Amino acid sequence: HFRTRLTHTMEVAAISRNIARALRLNEDLAETIALAHDLGHPPFGHKGEAVLNRLMRHHGGFEHNRQSLRIVETLEQKYPRFEGLNLTWETREGLMKHVRGNLFPGKRGRFRARCPSLEAQVANLSDEIAYYNHDLDDGLESGLLSEKQLDDQVPIWRLARRQVERQYGRLADECRRYFIIRCLIDMQVTDVVKHTEALIARSGVQSADEVRRQARPLVQYSPPRRQQNLALRRFLYRNLYYNPVVNEPHLRARRVLQELFAFYLEHPHRLGAAARRRARRDGRERALCDYLAGMTDRYALLEHQRLLQPA
Repeated sequence: HFRTRLTHTMEVAAISRNIARALRLNEDLAETIALAHDLGHPPFGHKGEAVLNRLMRHHGGFEHNRQSLRIVETLEQKYPRFEGLNLTWETREGLMKHVRGNLFPGKRGRFRARCPSLEAQVANLSDEIAYYNHDLDDGLESGLLSEKQLDDQVPIWRLARRQVERQYGRLADECRRYFIIRCLIDMQVTDVVKHTEALIARSGVQSADEVRRQARPLVQYSPPRRQQNLALRRFLYRNLYYNPVVNEPHLRARRVLQELFAFYLEHPHRLGAAARRRARRDGRERALCDYLAGMTDRYALLEHQRLLQPA
């Protein structure tokens, strides 16, 4: 079983809370940002995001962080007198941690600080830690990557493997891989905590506003660890993310989203009642984009089959 957006989010939340606790930050805020950080992702992940952005290029574009904010501020209807989930400003700021451009004019102006809160920075780096390590695990599980490749090309993998072998000796393959991945995450989390503590002390910040005025984030890897992680990232792009086996379903994903968008644009009455109401307020294209972005991979494929490949 490979990871999904939900399992990834749970992993990011757990890492965020651990780092926040070690740094004596607001654990609840860090975890909340982590839990909400991928709400705006459409079906098929970043490939789906690129497709929707292209389809919406004349209507404000599409970006998943902004969509996360749109979901919690506008699309969710949980209260009788106002839209959204009534989340704190700090939570919503955390969702906008690395947005560029002008998708929703006026929205970005509320979050113009150079850096977001420390809790948002923690969630952001936790996302990266979870993302690359668990993609590495899935790549090994699928057979697209091998431990020999990692031993030859990824120094941080060798460090973790040797540490596991020293501590546990010989282990069954699956058990060894599990402990190496866990060791990788532990090494990165420990490094982030130690280096961030030093950066915070050196900066002299005394308030959240002072954190936001910093020229660069304070939650960071140490330079040596950053270089090791860069080698891991390059390895994954070379051997996993650009692998034809991985990219083939993305071509299908592009076709599914493009054809669903065209179908609903031509047959808006097939949208749900809520989407039709939003179309009157926000425009048909934006409402359609919201509708497609809210689908899971499986639901998008089933809808495409039901509407465009009838038996």
